[in-house]
Amino acid sequence: MRDYIRLSKVEGTASRQAHTDLPEGTYEREMSKEGFFGPAAHLYHQRPPTGWIDWEGPLRPRAFDLNRLNYRPNSPFEAASVLHNAHVKLRFWRASGKMERLARNGDGDELLFVHDGAGQLFCDFGRLDLRAGDYVMLPRGTMWRTEFDGDADLLMIEATNDSYHLPDKGLVGHHAIFDPAMLDSPVMDDGLPGPADPGRERGGLARRHQAPRRPVDGDLPLQPARRRRLEGRPDAGEDQRRALPPADEPPLPPAAVGPHHLRRRSGSSSAPSARGRWRWIRRR
Repeated sequence: MRDYIRLSKVEGTASRQAHTDLPEGTYEREMSKEGFFGPAAHLYHQRPPTGWIDWEGPLRPRAFDLNRLNYRPNSPFEAASVLHNAHVKLRFWRASGKMERLARNGDGDELLFVHDGAGQLFCDFGRLDLRAGDYVMLPRGTMWRTEFDGDADLLMIEATNDSYHLPDKGLVGHHAIFDPAMLDSPVMDDGLPGPADPGRERGGLARRHQAPRRPVDGDLPLQPARRRRLEGRPDAGEDQRRALPPADEPPLPPAAVGPHHLRRRSGSSSAPSARGRWRWIRRR
């Protein structure tokens, strides 16, 4: 783990906490290292710091209006490539109706976000219903195709030569941001179609694949997963605040797991003892 040189200092007209209580008439600019994981500085300007009048070099800011893409290819690999590098590839697929061929990405895991539309996804592992707001992770090498009820717009993010993982959520616990129990997997039922048409692998090599009515049976620890955006759920920040102890409390002991929190009694010392200075309270 890198040990960055970090300084805590506030000068001039500024906010003591990033992204909150911005001074009136100011614009915030963030400079950081390693994305959101390294040290960061937050600078406050009287004028928008993005009001450039000239820019030199290829690394200039860009705005992409993907609504202007009118082409609706039948294959996801013919979708417009928006951004890519050695680690990730981002495509915007304006799909329509039923895919004529199977698709299989051998370059990395694929993440689909359904921006608009509804339909079904068929793959080696079964069938998934799709609707706007769904995230679907397809492991590398999975054969799949979609059938949409009309037009659909999807954002496709390829983890090139890599796999998707869940981040270390630390003190907030593995239920924070979203509960893994809300992940859905494909089902094998009467909704599965019969033999599929010839497939196409990533890279343009046409291969012939015949998918049986029930593609596979057995132990399936590796398979696609869907996360459905649910209405009425608290946002990530609110959910994390509920899971964290107050700032003046010591860290929760390892035993404080599940639907309970361990809180210190009022007036007791910060260190718990064997005689019950901690009490259980149930989360509402």
